[in-house]
Amino acid sequence: MTIQLDYSADVQRAIFGEYDAHIGKIERDLNVTIVDRDGAVRVSGAEQDVREAVKVMNQLASLAARGGEIYEQNVDYALDMRRESSDDLLTQIDSDLICHTVNGKPVKPKTLGQERYVQAIRNNEIVFANGPAGTGKTFLAMAMAITAFQNKEVERIILTRPAIEAGEKLGFLPGDLQSKVDPYLRPLYDALFQIMGAERTQQNMEKGLIEVAPLAYMRGRTLNNAYIILDEAQNTTPEQMKMFLTRFGFGSHAVITGDATQKDLSPGSASGLDVATRILSRKKIEGLAFITLDARDVVRHPLVQKIVKAYEEYEQVSRARKNEKSGRKHI
Repeated sequence: MTIQLDYSADVQRAIFGEYDAHIGKIERDLNVTIVDRDGAVRVSGAEQDVREAVKVMNQLASLAARGGEIYEQNVDYALDMRRESSDDLLTQIDSDLICHTVNGKPVKPKTLGQERYVQAIRNNEIVFANGPAGTGKTFLAMAMAITAFQNKEVERIILTRPAIEAGEKLGFLPGDLQSKVDPYLRPLYDALFQIMGAERTQQNMEKGLIEVAPLAYMRGRTLNNAYIILDEAQNTTPEQMKMFLTRFGFGSHAVITGDATQKDLSPGSASGLDVATRILSRKKIEGLAFITLDARDVVRHPLVQKIVKAYEEYEQVSRARKNEKSGRKHI
């Protein structure tokens, strides 16, 4: 089967990519042949493969026609979602502009999971986001917080995370307390600098309008009219998570992000993120939402997505074997 597609020269260049890299990926993944003849694009192969290739290419063409730049991640995502998404999925996602970075780069969700995450933050006061590294959990939450702050929807931004990483204890690190905790908070600073700029961030921090602090500093406070982000929540204890959630005040929004597969707690310790999810997801609490992101929502280097998928598959097999052994013991 052969289908001919007529795109403008600019759209066609965007779809093909540098050195035909994008079109080569589509050809390899779907076992089709794609050629440019006299300004028209012809897709040949088995009928089902050709139809899927055309669907992917039309999504990329729609994105390019709006002025959007096509990256390898866009191609990979369109290929992954080709059987379960609408024809204008990439355009729909790309149209949701949150803000711009200090360099003028637009901040937008890049996957359907990220789009649902952003909408959940808009529509709820407290959002739990659980997903692997590279899914944009912290960065998108930060973009939403800064947008709300700049629109005067909240008076301040509070960013926090537990100071527990890779089994290290703060007491063994050199320097005063601030120098001990800063390395744990560095990812939050990085996101702030990228979106707001280092100078404006520093100015707002000096005024007390932006606060970056370890989770322990939240105890005993009530946080009103604030946008609060708790990062690396899988490393909280149940007691810390309860303490954090009960700091929530009037006019505030909270986003709790974490990756349940990357805990740095001591062996046998329960994760506050896991416990909170079990307790709070049982009931439909208005204003509270849970979002789960997966390997398809990874927007870092394509290798990261493949690594995450490999780990997910390994863990699924391990759980299945563990359940099988447990079942044999009961018999």
